[in-house]
Amino acid sequence: MPSMMIEVEGLTKRYGETQALAGVDFSVESGSILGLLGPNGAGKTTAVRILTTLALPDAGRGRVGGIDVVEHPGEVRRRIGVAAQDATLDPLLTGRQNLALVGGLSDMSRSASKARAAELLEQFELTDAADRVLKGYSGGMRRRLDLAASIMTRPPVLFLDEPTTGLDPTSRQRVWESIRELVAQGVTVLLTTQYLDEADALANQIVVIDHGKVIAHGTPRELKAASGSARLEVALSAPHPGAIAAIAPLVVGPVHLSADGRRLSAEVDASSGIATSVVRALDAVGVLVDNIEMRQPSLDDDVFFSLTGGHVSTTDADDAVDLGAARSVAGVLEHSSNVDAVEVGA
Repeated sequence: MPSMMIEVEGLTKRYGETQALAGVDFSVESGSILGLLGPNGAGKTTAVRILTTLALPDAGRGRVGGIDVVEHPGEVRRRIGVAAQDATLDPLLTGRQNLALVGGLSDMSRSASKARAAELLEQFELTDAADRVLKGYSGGMRRRLDLAASIMTRPPVLFLDEPTTGLDPTSRQRVWESIRELVAQGVTVLLTTQYLDEADALANQIVVIDHGKVIAHGTPRELKAASGSARLEVALSAPHPGAIAAIAPLVVGPVHLSADGRRLSAEVDASSGIATSVVRALDAVGVLVDNIEMRQPSLDDDVFFSLTGGHVSTTDADDAVDLGAARSVAGVLEHSSNVDAVEVGA
């Protein structure tokens, strides 16, 4: 197994007058999660469509599991799973039947498909709902079933497009736990998300794309440290005329004083760890401190906004074709001639 399960080199793609990708490079290490972030129309979906063989690049190369996505698309499809933003399963079938259908379309035997479905239903805590019709599932249950379907054939690489959009906090956490379990089993994940906290919580590496180009790449911690925008908040026991002067040499920019003179705030170097120095500087001039807080930069408010000048939106303008079709690409299209023979009964 290659050390880099996903490799992108100089990917370029144009749709008419729109330059969706303008020479994108990134890689995803085996058994890790890459968060692919960017504002509307940045090129995220175009990159994923190329890597899942739904689109051809104008230039550049993409490899999944060491296999070129253009030269050997069938081989790539047999090695990937895709969970699109909108569940692509049949709402009139039960959870168990949906998984059996995916298994049958992927050339699994009926017995192997049945056993794998039971295993996944237990893994994703859906056993009690296994024989209920999908249209009666909650949003969180549907997303977990969609994840289960995407790994029915045990693919080593998984593409997740907005996996928790529209879910309540509890359901999001359960999906996060499922994704972490998959990675612990050795699965490599490329994740696109509109939630910056999701990328922060899950991703080992983050790639930020804007206007078809990679504008930042690193771990969540590295990106936040590079922003240099942590915020210091100091609560004083009482107003003191020497407080601002005492901490001014330790901060970045001006020190802001509240109207009552008891709260100081300022931007500080996120990587400097200066809280202790601030307390000592204030103590040296006789300033008593009730509380001190360091608000570390967030991916959303600090890093992403500073890089792109905006926030991630809920949709991508480069979604020329719905990624819902990717369920087929992840193995079903390869065996579509078997559709009429598939049994979905118990």
